[in-house]
Amino acid sequence: MARQRRVLAAGACSIAAMVLFYRPACAFDLNGMWASDTGHCDKIFALKGKQAAFREDSDMFGSGFIVDADQIRGRTANCKIIKSRTEGSTIHMMSSCATDIMLSNVELTLKVIAENQIDRVFPGFEGSTFTYFRCPSSR
Repeated sequence: MARQRRVLAAGACSIAAMVLFYRPACAFDLNGMWASDTGHCDKIFALKGKQAAFREDSDMFGSGFIVDADQIRGRTANCKIIKSRTEGSTIHMMSSCATDIMLSNVELTLKVIAENQIDRVFPGFEGSTFTYFRCPSSR
């Protein structure tokens, strides 16, 4: 009986410690407009009200994408993030993407370089990365 009380007491103390010292992990905020060149943000993106959108001829000025919560929109594809995990400064995401002609699951790996800079990494192709910069949200 005394052993059961000690186990219960230890369990209660563990739960209390988790509650007292719990801190949510600081996840990197991907929300926003991301472009391959910040000098061309206004040529790639436009704000329609509060909604970010691609300009008609945006692909002539570089590549980019828009992240809004669990949605990633590119010029030719729309993706929904199914799950993600962070390992240090690397974010791994599984997403379900739709283009005009097909649906597919896509694995995305991003490495956070700075608050407003990320690299898209292609696992298995060492050294292959695309760098993106966060565009200012107000113009």
